[in-house]
Amino acid sequence: MNGPLARVGPEAFDGDRLLRPGVVVVAFLADWCPFCRRFEPELQRLVAEQRLVAVAADLTSEESPLWDRFRIRVVPTAMVYRDGVSVLRIDGRRLRGLGAADLRRIADAARAAGGAGDSAPTFTP
Repeated sequence: MNGPLARVGPEAFDGDRLLRPGVVVVAFLADWCPFCRRFEPELQRLVAEQRLVAVAADLTSEESPLWDRFRIRVVPTAMVYRDGVSVLRIDGRRLRGLGAADLRRIADAARAAGGAGDSAPTFTP
């Protein structure tokens, strides 16, 4: 399995647009969140299996502007972007986070957007 997802902050976005071309899964995570700690390795496995590109938008600080910019109320929350525009958003559920069915929706949306590939994906924050 690959290591932790690369962490990005507000500088990776222009408003609600991701400043990166191609298909990218963005997981909005916080280090203090037990559901995030469970979800991240599951997402890492999905990324490795499906040859996707994914990053973690770091919401560990409650002062992060990403909370308000994306109206995040529960972490983890996941989004799939294609050429900077969101094509899927799945909000975490209180006291549950995100699960296997959500991972399948993420994979399906990323593939539909053209995100699965044959070469190792990379992301440079």
